[in-house]
Amino acid sequence: MRFRHPDGSTVHLAYCTNVHPAEDLDGVLAQLRDHCEPVRRRLGRDRLGIGLWLAHDAARALDQDLAALHRLRDELDRRGLEVVTLNGFPYQGFGGRRVKHRVYRPDWTEPARLAHTTVLARLLAALLPRDVTEGTVSTLPLAWRTRPDGTPFDDRDLERAHTALATLARRLDAIEESTGRAVRVGLEPEPGCTVETTAGAVRALTGPGAPPPRRVGVCLDTCHLATAFEEPAAALAGLAAAGVPVVKAQLSAALHAERPDDPAVRHALARFVEPRFLHQTRARTPDGTVHGVDDLDQALGAHPEGTPALPTSGPWRVHLHVPLHAALQPPLTATSPVLRDTLARLVGGPAPLTRHLEVETYTWHALPPELRPRSRGRLADGIAAELGVARDLLTDLGLKELP
Repeated sequence: MRFRHPDGSTVHLAYCTNVHPAEDLDGVLAQLRDHCEPVRRRLGRDRLGIGLWLAHDAARALDQDLAALHRLRDELDRRGLEVVTLNGFPYQGFGGRRVKHRVYRPDWTEPARLAHTTVLARLLAALLPRDVTEGTVSTLPLAWRTRPDGTPFDDRDLERAHTALATLARRLDAIEESTGRAVRVGLEPEPGCTVETTAGAVRALTGPGAPPPRRVGVCLDTCHLATAFEEPAAALAGLAAAGVPVVKAQLSAALHAERPDDPAVRHALARFVEPRFLHQTRARTPDGTVHGVDDLDQALGAHPEGTPALPTSGPWRVHLHVPLHAALQPPLTATSPVLRDTLARLVGGPAPLTRHLEVETYTWHALPPELRPRSRGRLADGIAAELGVARDLLTDLGLKELP
């Protein structure tokens, strides 16, 4: 979906296909047929933007087979779909029964991450609509905060990550020189990672060895922002002051529990405990300090040895992407106000701070039964409803939806 900003520029809205697991090209093509096109039809649009997720095997196959790439491009055109952004965070296996920490591997200290992201950038340059000259790829925020052996991510790891990102920037320069298409990459701050806040992104993306901002910035996920209790105004001001661009934004909402000391609240939260994804949980005490644990079950009492309980003197927020239109039952709410505030600051001003927006609710099949779609059609209904919410937010900010 495209929108005209009052300054005359085009803002793109897509939904991320990582909600539809696919590890190979046939699976990706099935996504377009079974999910993406039905969502477009429900919205009554001739054209729908998708934030395509390509697992490693699918991306490699497309990169090595020009005919396969042309086939994908033709299928996108035939089904009224367009791609201006890719989600390059999950490498593979995102549809597995237990993802948890595996989603952070390989990280930016490992050659496989650089190779994969380079392939994605090449593919995106080839998949961009003919009238679009800039694409974006979101990626993980360098690494999880500890290495697989349990040691902390240290300065030597940061140096390796910087070297990889600098190499990526040179490769992106070469792609633009050869294709005329510019591709930028955004690190996506996430609680528990090496870069878990926008302040962490500033530290990682400025200073000696940092990659050039014309190529590498941040992907701002509003669920992650809210989970970390970041204030949108301060977060965006900090990025701007440091010269770190918002390459793209992911529109999402987290779970909010105002009274975690209430047994009814804890019972409601327990319904969202599930084995597939990591649900980092944060608590903010009255003095403003933010405390955290790595998963919701830990917050609710299943504490590994040495993990402290979260304080209950202030609200909790949970990294769990709640559908944008979902009407959560009290006593829980969603962090929709953070989403609205962030979006207003991103695109509600005299010029957009980013032109690529992506609805990313990948947790549909991990939600409690009353929120979980029971059929393919119900899932398409839900995604279309989310995009409708995002569309209304944009038009309320003065953007005009384009055909």
